[in-house]
Amino acid sequence: MMHSMIRDYSEKRDFIRMKVDSDIHLTDESGTLSLVGICRDLSGTGMQIEVKEAVSEGTTLFTELPSSNPAFPSFKTKVIVKRCIPSNTEGLFLLGTEIQEKA
Repeated sequence: MMHSMIRDYSEKRDFIRMKVDSDIHLTDESGTLSLVGICRDLSGTGMQIEVKEAVSEGTTLFTELPSSNPAFPSFKTKVIVKRCIPSNTEGLFLLGTEIQEKA
């Protein structure tokens, strides 16, 4: 019971985050920005993505997380960047994104 109470208190999200650490492709609406990053984690409502350049908060991006299994399609989404902070790895940035649509 105590474990359940701790989880209820510490996990305030509707969806648990899954550690992914997979390549992800990102493009903006105009097609002028094209990035390859690492999707660090994924939940039902968002993703944390590590990239080599800063992306402004409020930017809409289209993502494609390729599938490693030919029986399953790539996971494609439309996201909005909610935050962009420096990563622990020098020269990289962590994007906190909110999923708007799943393709």
